[in-house]
Amino acid sequence: MARETVVDSRQEILRTAARLFQQRGYDATSMNDVAGALKLSKGGLYHHFQSKDEILFEIMDHAMQITQERVINPVRGIADPEERLRALIRLHIEVVLSPRDREITVMLHENHPLPPSLRKRINARKKEYVHFLENLMAEVQEKGRYPMKSKVSPRAAAFALLGMINWIYQWYKPEGELQAQNLIPQFTDLIFGGILA
Repeated sequence: MARETVVDSRQEILRTAARLFQQRGYDATSMNDVAGALKLSKGGLYHHFQSKDEILFEIMDHAMQITQERVINPVRGIADPEERLRALIRLHIEVVLSPRDREITVMLHENHPLPPSLRKRINARKKEYVHFLENLMAEVQEKGRYPMKSKVSPRAAAFALLGMINWIYQWYKPEGELQAQNLIPQFTDLIFGGILA
């Protein structure tokens, strides 16, 4: 029981659940697993969260908050659209690869189990990010460096960029040949030299 008083933080529960969901998958992780990892009784866990769906929603909502704080907010203040896009690519890759932000990979991998009402709320936040990126792509294209006849639509460019970056967690190995410092310039070149060229 003494341990239960230490674990009074919803954040600790969410961090632990995010780690378990990332390692085992959402479907294979039970509320008992989460409680056991925290040395909490199941009742103690239910005191903080009513269901596993609620935990997953909170993890995803926190992932969107991380994206807002570490990607969107810092780039808003950059005047030049190209520099803003370069910074966004770098910051988004850093967030996806951050070992401390398991919420991001859980959000990218586990969207399907959410009940429709909760999924709708998360998807609304994701759409805001897509629109932000789409508008940024349009600004970069309007700078005039890219010929009109070869333009990829800003929406297609936004989805292509997000797909490339958000998939990194599936294959990235920290000890592998492609390190984050190599990936960032290569992905930036792919966008500017490929999609936007």
